[in-house]
Amino acid sequence: MGFFEAILLGIIQGLTEFLPVSSSGHLELAKALLGDNSVPEESLLFTVVVHAATALATVVVYRKDILEIAKGTLKFEWNEETQFTTKIIVSMIPAAFVGIYFKDEIETLFSKNILLVGGMLMITGLLLIMADRAKRTQKNLTFWNAFVVGIAQAIAILPGISRSGATIATTVGLGVDREKAARFSFLMVVPLIAGKMLLDVKDLVKMGGAGESDKLFILLVGFVAAFIAGIFACKWMIALVKRAKLTHFAIYCFVVGILSMLYVVLI
Repeated sequence: MGFFEAILLGIIQGLTEFLPVSSSGHLELAKALLGDNSVPEESLLFTVVVHAATALATVVVYRKDILEIAKGTLKFEWNEETQFTTKIIVSMIPAAFVGIYFKDEIETLFSKNILLVGGMLMITGLLLIMADRAKRTQKNLTFWNAFVVGIAQAIAILPGISRSGATIATTVGLGVDREKAARFSFLMVVPLIAGKMLLDVKDLVKMGGAGESDKLFILLVGFVAAFIAGIFACKWMIALVKRAKLTHFAIYCFVVGILSMLYVVLI
């Protein structure tokens, strides 16, 4: 992997982790259009690094919230912070279940299945339109809401379904305040990214470092690109959710989805 590839993949990871356009879907499209030699599979170590960057971007953007939640939770009282932490744990259950018991089935979907990606992008577009049209409320997130949003996050494992788009659309659709919906959507993914990183590191150790440990500069470039893009995308997405501006991304998803399906039919 070269310098510019590291920057490109880092920016893609940083932007699409937060913007509702599906990072997995875009990577599958890139591999199909340009070929695996032009856009190589991200090495395991590089994947760990850029995921760490986007997780850190979330922590930086929500550092005050995370600090308050941590302080409140460590009091070991059933306060607002402890309840929020519990809701995060509840939201992780569906995705963890799917990831553990259906890992092999999921991996078969990531094989340049452009038709699937195109269809899922269309569904993402519909979800974003629904989110923009949802009534504004001041409702708080319940434990049941957290579980339902967790189901949406599990479904978003499919390439082409945006995780942030699916979780925010579901949360807003349940009547939860838009700002609280965005906050929960971004914070709920941090433990999952951490868990994914641990699994990747475990696989990396088995592979003896995947032959990438000596390319520290490339890894650093990818990390910085993903981190900066992630902070930008996270803040931008929060503002867009508040102002109900997700329809623009819905149109983008429709266009890319249609083009993807036409590509399968015509090429």
